[in-house]
Amino acid sequence: MIGRRELISLLGGAAAAWPIGARAQQPAMPVIGFLNSASPRSVRRQVAAFHQGLKDAGYVEGQNVTIEYRWTQGQYERLPALAAELVHRPIAVLAATTTPAALAAKAATTTVPIVFTTAADPVELGLVASLSRPGGNVTGATQLNVEIGPKRLELVRELMPRATVVGLLVNPTNPAARTLSRDLEAAARALGFELYVLNASTEHAIDDAFATLVERRIGALVIVADPFLVGRSEQLGALTVRQAVPTIFQYQEFLDAGGLISYSGSATDSYRWAGTYSGRILKGEKPADLPVQQSTRIELIINLRTAKALGLDVPPMLLARADEVIE
Repeated sequence: MIGRRELISLLGGAAAAWPIGARAQQPAMPVIGFLNSASPRSVRRQVAAFHQGLKDAGYVEGQNVTIEYRWTQGQYERLPALAAELVHRPIAVLAATTTPAALAAKAATTTVPIVFTTAADPVELGLVASLSRPGGNVTGATQLNVEIGPKRLELVRELMPRATVVGLLVNPTNPAARTLSRDLEAAARALGFELYVLNASTEHAIDDAFATLVERRIGALVIVADPFLVGRSEQLGALTVRQAVPTIFQYQEFLDAGGLISYSGSATDSYRWAGTYSGRILKGEKPADLPVQQSTRIELIINLRTAKALGLDVPPMLLARADEVIE
């Protein structure tokens, strides 16, 4: 027979054990693998947009979802191993943001759901069968950088009507480089420009490219969208001022460092869609049933301080079209 003191001790011990048992039975939080070929610093606004998209779908990191991040800092050769590492972990969805990351993710798995962001054509890249019916385990969101690429050359024509030769800076290690530059070459011919292509996949090569621009007296430079080059936005912006080369690229960091014009599809929109789609997949939807989203928002930002330093008169009509003017 159990005495009163023993009974109280026994009940107290059981009560203390109840929360532990309850916690043990709670399901583990789902895990999202996040693969990106740039650096956290260079895409911090985009990552914040991804988190917002997740929140819109009902998920908050650390509360009801865990995110495993993998970054390559522009070293694309690391992507296959990092994609394989994430796939072999118990992840529920793989968010492959940037084109190189998306291609590495697709090569790594045919079963884990993949949500991508890309500035190129995902059908041409082989990521999906079509935009409306992606098929398989892959879907995502695109920016309009392929479509608006030729518009960057038109901006050069507006800003520098007497220019005849335009440089095009490309990272040749980017799988989408050919797609992103092809339409620019056709547009250059239509506008009467001679296009001079420069390749850069290292910081030193970027310096060399600007030195070549000055040596050959090339009037302006257009930079093709690329995660490695985005991560070097500050270097590119500083070279714009130092070498006095009017340059068009994208992202705020480029302008903060002295870049002249940023003109691009909204990367934050595509990352937000990627977050939303990741959350919807966690709730049970299939990638094959989620059409690829196309960001339609275009942002034009002009650094008027840099224009004045370069001795350029920005046409009033161009200033009027800008979403933001830095003075």
